[in-house]
Amino acid sequence: MKPIQHTQPSPLVRTILLFLIFITLWIQPSSALDGQIQIHDPSTIALCDGKFYTYGTGGTTLVSDDGWTWSRGVTPPRRGMAPDIIHIGDRYYLYIAANIGAQPKAAINMISSKSLNPDSPDYKWEECGVVASSDGVEFCNAIDPGLFLDPTDGKLWMVYGSYFGYIRLVQLDPRTGKRIDPNDKPIDIAINCEASVMIYHDGWYYLLATHGSCCRGADSGYNIRVGRARKVTGPFLDHTGLDMLEGGGKLFVGSGGRVIGPGHFGLIDLGDGVQKFSCHYEADLDRGGASVIDIRPLLWKDGWPVAGDHFKEGTYQIESVRTGTTIELAVEGVPVGGRRVRGPRPAGPGGPGADGGGGGGIFAGQGGVIPSQDVAQVSTSWPAGNIDIRMSNYLCQAQQKWTITSVTNVGGYLGSPYFKITIAGTDRTLAVDEDGELVALPAFSGGPEQLWRLDQLTDGTWRIMPKFALAAKESLAISAIGNSFATIAKFDPTSAKQRWILKTP
Repeated sequence: MKPIQHTQPSPLVRTILLFLIFITLWIQPSSALDGQIQIHDPSTIALCDGKFYTYGTGGTTLVSDDGWTWSRGVTPPRRGMAPDIIHIGDRYYLYIAANIGAQPKAAINMISSKSLNPDSPDYKWEECGVVASSDGVEFCNAIDPGLFLDPTDGKLWMVYGSYFGYIRLVQLDPRTGKRIDPNDKPIDIAINCEASVMIYHDGWYYLLATHGSCCRGADSGYNIRVGRARKVTGPFLDHTGLDMLEGGGKLFVGSGGRVIGPGHFGLIDLGDGVQKFSCHYEADLDRGGASVIDIRPLLWKDGWPVAGDHFKEGTYQIESVRTGTTIELAVEGVPVGGRRVRGPRPAGPGGPGADGGGGGGIFAGQGGVIPSQDVAQVSTSWPAGNIDIRMSNYLCQAQQKWTITSVTNVGGYLGSPYFKITIAGTDRTLAVDEDGELVALPAFSGGPEQLWRLDQLTDGTWRIMPKFALAAKESLAISAIGNSFATIAKFDPTSAKQRWILKTP
């Protein structure tokens, strides 16, 4: 192999490369959760008594009051690999795999309890026996259970398996969580993957499974791929038509930024058009290469699930999907660059102004680049106190640019902290007043009426909700009324009024 000849790229190439690096770093996800989030192979997140729970390999348990800050929980009596959990009726069923000697001889046991809260009198795990196994000879390794309750008919299914052969599907009894008939032959539905789980969306069954190598820290190749079928039993085909039984699978999410090796998908359906998913990263480089849990938005496009990213702090225009107008302070705007000044008309072969304004006149512009508005300068005429909020056509003016940043020590919600929304370059803060209307306060003080929850809906738009309403168990969100007015109203997932696009100005 010839030695590489190093040459200096041109200034233009260097500029392009730096831009691409910036964009790549900006769009790539990083772990967003707070607290103790170290876990491997986390189960689907379960809700019990107002708290969130997840269980991992080796008995690791994480619990959270709000879905944002996590801590260690009580280890269940049975430990093993890659558990999964499902809540049906008045019981929680926890499925835990264990190798029996050398792989691929393994078994999946199930334990159940009426509560996940160790302080509850209903917290009592009961052993319920083996629900699936592999004998070490057959072409399957019975680990990595994934539970699925079919919303179309109420049937309960479990997928399981790893790289030691097939991913298999068996039917369970939703009344007991056990196999309906242990003698029924499992159905082979995929190969060359592990940590699989099934979900349903808009008439399709989706099988999400983890490909690549695991358990090697920052050298792990884990990534999640997906196929879909019209029947729960398959065949599960990817976007090219390749069956997952033949190694197919459309990439759902891979490594990016400072996190490596995503695996173990878990669906979190919050209703009202908001879905999220949990996963773990084999290595979070900002946490010493530890395996950690993460929660991210789940989007849908062209019939396929898409992994959303965490919200990125920055300055945005907030545009209504319904009206196309932008949220702004109700102040008199100043055109960028100042008011138009009529310049002298040039003489030309076609007469005055015949060049279309290129050499002067009302269409000629000012020449050169017009800088962005200095908010300190244009805001001198703004009222000192509270300012009403309205909507208007976006004109790149200072009163239309909002900086959104996370706030520490105020808690959070599932997968995210709360945010403050201020006019860029100022401390003027978006809030809800005593009458339940939007207003800009002179300064941020941290009250719940000034804190905001941002949920990305499955179509990629955003829902913006005030924290104070969430504390009161009200699903209120910023809503567009007509083309020029925004208010707070009950969220309607069927309407475009409360869907917003956040654009970089």
